[in-house]
Amino acid sequence: MRMNKQYEQCFQELLNEIPTGTKLLLHSCCAPCSSACLERLKDKFDVTVLYYNPNIDDEAEYQKRKAEQIRFLQQTGWAKFIDCDHEKEKFTQMAQGLENEPERGKRCYSCYALRLDKTAQTAKENGFAWFCSTLSLSPYKNADWLNEIGERLEKQYGVRYLVSDFKKKGGYLRSLQLSAEYGLYRQNFCGCRFSKRDE
Repeated sequence: MRMNKQYEQCFQELLNEIPTGTKLLLHSCCAPCSSACLERLKDKFDVTVLYYNPNIDDEAEYQKRKAEQIRFLQQTGWAKFIDCDHEKEKFTQMAQGLENEPERGKRCYSCYALRLDKTAQTAKENGFAWFCSTLSLSPYKNADWLNEIGERLEKQYGVRYLVSDFKKKGGYLRSLQLSAEYGLYRQNFCGCRFSKRDE
């Protein structure tokens, strides 16, 4: 596994090698996080956003975030969109035995894996050459874990994983700027009941 400081270098090297217009499936947790990621990816890839977030506990919150993601994509035209069933039960099953883990602990690692696995599987089923996630944009998400999981799933599914740490090069700050520009709804917790509990 690459050291954290090399993710951006690896990302740039991959961009130089990948033909423009290559199909990429980008897992997105929300419109604000997708904004800065898509700005970096849209001119290189034919991007489709996959909205798969079974961790979001409240149905109204889930639908609000999804609607905002769709609105942002319709407004910018930066990517196409694939919706998924909410599948809250998948997160509940995954979290069994991990209820008392702290935020950013083992439960979060398993949640990353759950969402990235769905992304890799969907990418394979729909003929995407590459997959990736917006999750590394957040300063609260562990890029080492995300890239470790992504590279493991690359081997499992035979779809390339785009190594990245989107918070680099001012990515998170740029997402704040784009959120203001497009009037995007920003939430202050990841969506699961545990993150809300630990606020």
